[in-house]
Amino acid sequence: MTLPNRIAFLLMVLVIVLSTVLYGTVHQPVLALFYVAVALMVALWAADAFRKGAVEINSSKLQIPFYAAAAYGLVQARPIGSIGDIAGVPAIPRTISFDPFATQMSALHYLALGLFFSVSLVLVNSAGRIRRLVIIIAIFGFAYAFFAILQAVLSPGKIYGIYEARSAQPFGSFVNRNNFAAYMEMTIAVPLGMLFSGSVARDKRLLYITGIALMGVALLLSGSRGGLIALLAEVILLVVLTTGAKSRGRLFVKVGLAALLIAGIVVGSIFVGGESTLTRIAETTASGDVTTDRSHIWSVTTKVIVNSMPLGAGLGALGAAYTPFDTYSGLARVEQAHNDYLQVAADAGVVGIIIGLFFLFWLFRQGMNSAAVANSYRRGVAIGAVVGCFAVLVHSIFDFVLHITAVTVMFITLMTLLVACRQSYDDDVANAEAKKRGPQPPPANLTPIGAAKRST
Repeated sequence: MTLPNRIAFLLMVLVIVLSTVLYGTVHQPVLALFYVAVALMVALWAADAFRKGAVEINSSKLQIPFYAAAAYGLVQARPIGSIGDIAGVPAIPRTISFDPFATQMSALHYLALGLFFSVSLVLVNSAGRIRRLVIIIAIFGFAYAFFAILQAVLSPGKIYGIYEARSAQPFGSFVNRNNFAAYMEMTIAVPLGMLFSGSVARDKRLLYITGIALMGVALLLSGSRGGLIALLAEVILLVVLTTGAKSRGRLFVKVGLAALLIAGIVVGSIFVGGESTLTRIAETTASGDVTTDRSHIWSVTTKVIVNSMPLGAGLGALGAAYTPFDTYSGLARVEQAHNDYLQVAADAGVVGIIIGLFFLFWLFRQGMNSAAVANSYRRGVAIGAVVGCFAVLVHSIFDFVLHITAVTVMFITLMTLLVACRQSYDDDVANAEAKKRGPQPPPANLTPIGAAKRST
């Protein structure tokens, strides 16, 4: 590994951690830092290619939707003629997007996420790095859950005891508790996948169970109904993936273990004062707050979809397209559909639906392939990664969790692990055997292009 490669991997880890700690990266100054970090990762990737004399890229098709969305956003924001003079303003440009500036910013964001994913795929290129990334996710998830529980008990209305979120109920470092729940769904998934697949050493199982239980308690304490539904869906898929069709005895054991874990999480949340969390499950999708009344928002968003087909209202432009169809007073502006699938259709129309279906197809195809690898450790990690992605996709039915940068970064990290776990690496085997085989070519997931000779 070259020095630029090592620095880039460290920067990748810092992005994962800091994007979460800094309020989920939803404020413009923090978003700017995220873009700078991604640009530095790309620069270090280029420097690594220069040092090696070849450019390494990953051929995973999961990267395509990010760049396709960015390209389509630019098309939506591009002027196509003009709509004439309005109120004395001449030649107002006509665009597909209802809010061209917001669409341009969304396209930039998709581009940054795509670059982060592409570079991450190149950086996670060994069994050792897979292990380090898994350890980082598990330890950070445990520590972050512990902090969130303490804050919920000591200072529930303020983040870090200083920042008070007036428009939503904060939890952890997230302004919205639903986003925290989505993040926990992913951090809990990796150790869960390893535990259920049997890739955890016997002497470490209690440690894993403790970490899983703490993250589960934090998730439940957040009070997110979508988070609870996603966690249950996650556990069900986990049992299915780790139990053979003919292994009835193992199925009973896995179901019993899952039931014990859920029960332990519920009891733990009650122990630290989470009774009110459980009562929220009985609430409906109707709300007194017009910005979170899902039944109304979904109804209006459906009208936006019908009106903006087939090209969509523009990435990030739902707020502008929503207003003409809103039957409420209009005092509060709704920016998100609280359903990522409806929002994709509203923002990008038929093109967005095609991109989304392509993404889901390749994600689960990659997930099933990676979950079937022979290496027990990587199989456990892959199972955890695919159920973590599945949980967030379930949660996206009720909230806009994938619009939050920190949540998306962790989602991309799990996809990176999925792709990486499908490959084989030299450090999978004993060092002695590896030395006998001599130098080996790059992992199969990396495609060296443009090899260049260096002058001596």
